[in-house]
Amino acid sequence: MSAKKDYYEVLGLSRDATQEDIKKAYRRLARQYHPDVNPGDKDSEAKFKEIKEAYDVLSDPQKREHYDRFGHQDPAQGFGGFGGFGGFGGFGDFTSGFEDIFETFFGGGFTGGRNRQATASRRGADLRYDLEISLKEAVQGKETFINVPRAEKCPDCKGTGAKKGAQPETCSVCGGTGQQQDVRNTAFGRFVSVRTCEKCHGEGRIIKDYCPRCRGEGRILQERKIEIKIPAGVDSGSKLRIPGEGEAGARGGEPGDLYVIIHVRPHEIFKRQDNDLICEIPISFVHAALGGELEVPTIDGKAKLRIPEGTQPGAVFRLKGRGVPSLRGFGKGDQLVRIKVEVPRRLNTRQKKILREFAQASGIEVPEHEDKGFFDRVKDSLGGK
Repeated sequence: MSAKKDYYEVLGLSRDATQEDIKKAYRRLARQYHPDVNPGDKDSEAKFKEIKEAYDVLSDPQKREHYDRFGHQDPAQGFGGFGGFGGFGGFGDFTSGFEDIFETFFGGGFTGGRNRQATASRRGADLRYDLEISLKEAVQGKETFINVPRAEKCPDCKGTGAKKGAQPETCSVCGGTGQQQDVRNTAFGRFVSVRTCEKCHGEGRIIKDYCPRCRGEGRILQERKIEIKIPAGVDSGSKLRIPGEGEAGARGGEPGDLYVIIHVRPHEIFKRQDNDLICEIPISFVHAALGGELEVPTIDGKAKLRIPEGTQPGAVFRLKGRGVPSLRGFGKGDQLVRIKVEVPRRLNTRQKKILREFAQASGIEVPEHEDKGFFDRVKDSLGGK
């Protein structure tokens, strides 16, 4: 029997990979090597089984910890007598370690939990979907549809993996536990080592007639159109959980959840600050001086804003309740309008005359030749040379 490949190597990952990295690698490789994509290709089928086995171990925190410590070998096989104890250190969870010790030395008196785990149903993987929306959609909320590729329960075999009319049989070697025990009697007592059943590969059941649609997997890859409701007030990084819309569980297990991660596109006018919206409105210096009414844009239309006489550049005015709704349902933010006073770059002769008259009436001294160009003023300063 050939040695198994390193599970991390099978998925193309480093040993410090996160659970999210493991899921992404599995989905990518599963789509590439799935038998439905490569019908009749035995190599792809074998590769797919190898990928699935690696994912089943690394996606389960307890199995992964076990694998990181002992690899493919069961820890009980490495004892070989009292020399392998190492002072009872490093068993991790106390209850789990306690059961492992008694199973090893006294023949499985505490193994009921582990045996059941081999054939228990397993919850499906959670999925992530990144969705980009506009600022207006984030403020007002939205109902939309997304297409999610995922593993779903095979409709032909209902997830059993067996051909229609057939049922999986309990493994005759392990009796459905998924594990084989090797018992050795020595002068020090009875030793029991436990390993994965070679006949059913830990499944605890044998499928003689595979479902032709899923090829015994019990699940198929399918793209599903899912309706989602985006609540008003979301922001970039908001996470929406949709229960039961993840991948189908194995052996009849419940499905995982779908997590939709929101990304809000930048807006050409508004910037968001908490639940307030900020915009900058340019006005003429005449308007700033005399005051008056402005029509300003809001996220859902237009609104009237009255500014007082003598409004200064950078002044900020507040439109109550024109911001972003609170996700917790406690009111809305405001819209902040920052005033930008624009100074005209070019004035005609009459406009300049009026401004000089205004300056004179205000007691402001304006140089006589203010309308001359820069080089003319330099020339004058040098005595006309």
